[in-house]
Amino acid sequence: MPFISVFDVIGPNMIGPSSSHTAGACAIAHLAQKMKSGALKEVEFTLYGSFAKTYRGHGTDRALLGGIMGFATDDVRIRDSFRIAQERGIAYRFIVNEQEKDVHPNTVDIRMVNGVGSQMTIRGESLGGGKVRIVRINQVQVDFTGEYNAVIIIQKDRPGVAAHITKALSDRGVNIAFMRLFRESKGEKAYTIVESDGRLPEDITGKLLENPNIREVMLVQKQEEGGS
Repeated sequence: MPFISVFDVIGPNMIGPSSSHTAGACAIAHLAQKMKSGALKEVEFTLYGSFAKTYRGHGTDRALLGGIMGFATDDVRIRDSFRIAQERGIAYRFIVNEQEKDVHPNTVDIRMVNGVGSQMTIRGESLGGGKVRIVRINQVQVDFTGEYNAVIIIQKDRPGVAAHITKALSDRGVNIAFMRLFRESKGEKAYTIVESDGRLPEDITGKLLENPNIREVMLVQKQEEGGS
C-alpha cells in the first residue's frame, strides 16, 4: 500500500472538491495526454469504483477532460472543460463500469484517438492526496507515477535493447533513477520506463530509435517550476 503523508492528505493546489476524485483524476489524464502522438480527436473515459459512482458530483468528468487537454490541477479552465473540448473539436464520452470489481476504487481507463485514427489506452489510479499512478498501457501492466521525468520506450523484447537504451542515455549525461521493463510475454511487445530526476534531452528520442527493435519513444517531462 503506498505511503501517504499528512502533506498528501492536505492535498495539492486544485480546482474542485476532492483531491482523489478531482485533482487525482486531472493528474491521471494530464499524464496520459503526454504519451499520445498527434492532436487528440476523440477520448473515451471508462470509470470504475467510486469514480463511477460520484464522477458528476465531484467534478471527476470535468477534471479528466481538462487533464486530457493539458490543464494542470489548479487550472480554472477545468470548470469549462466541456465547452472548451467542444470548441477544440474533441469528441468525448464517459462510460460507467460497475461490473468489474477487482480494481482500485478510483480507476479510469482513457482511450485516446488522434487525427489519423491511432489509438492508445491508459489505465490510471488515483491514490489520494493528488497522488496517481499509471498501471496499464495498451494492455501491458506497468507501474509509473509521473513524479520523475521519464522516457517510455515501446519495443520488441530482444537482446541488446536494454544495453542500447542505457548507452544512449549515458552518452547524453542522463542520471537514471529507475529503469524497469514490462512485457506481454517473452519475445513480444515490451515497455521500458526510465525515470530520471533531471530533465531529459528532447533529442534523445532520435538516438533511441536508431535501434530497429524500438518502435516508439515517449518523453514525459515534469512541468518546470514557474511553467504554465
